[in-house]
Amino acid sequence: QVQLEESGGGSVQAGGSLRLSCAASSSNYRMAWFRQAAGKEREGVAVIDYGGTRYAELLKGRCTISKDHAKNTLSLQMNNLKPEDTAMYYCAASSPHPFSLTVRDYTSWGQGTQVTVSS
Repeated sequence: QVQLEESGGGSVQAGGSLRLSCAASSSNYRMAWFRQAAGKEREGVAVIDYGGTRYAELLKGRCTISKDHAKNTLSLQMNNLKPEDTAMYYCAASSPHPFSLTVRDYTSWGQGTQVTVSS
C-alpha cells in the first residue's frame, strides 16, 4: 500500500492562495484530493489520471491539480479561497476507477493537512 504525506496547509484570509503537496512512497498514476469540513462527510475535490484531470464543482475554476511524476508528488494549487473552503485536505491513491472522486474507491490515504480560511 502506498504511503502518502500531505503538507502545505495553513491559515489564510479569504481571497488568498495555498499550494498543497502530497509525497507518495511509490508511483501512482491515479491520485486525488479530498476534503472534510468539521461535522461533514469527506468529499472529492480533484483527481488526476491518465489523460487528464477532473474537478468537483466546489472548487472548480479556483484550483489546479498537478503531479510531478519524477518526484511522485501530487499538488493542489488553490486560489481565491473562501471561508467555506476551511477543511482538512487529504491526498488519496490506489483506486481502480478512472477519474473517481468517490471516497470508497480509494484505499490509500494520507493523514491530512488543515486549511483554514478566515473572512
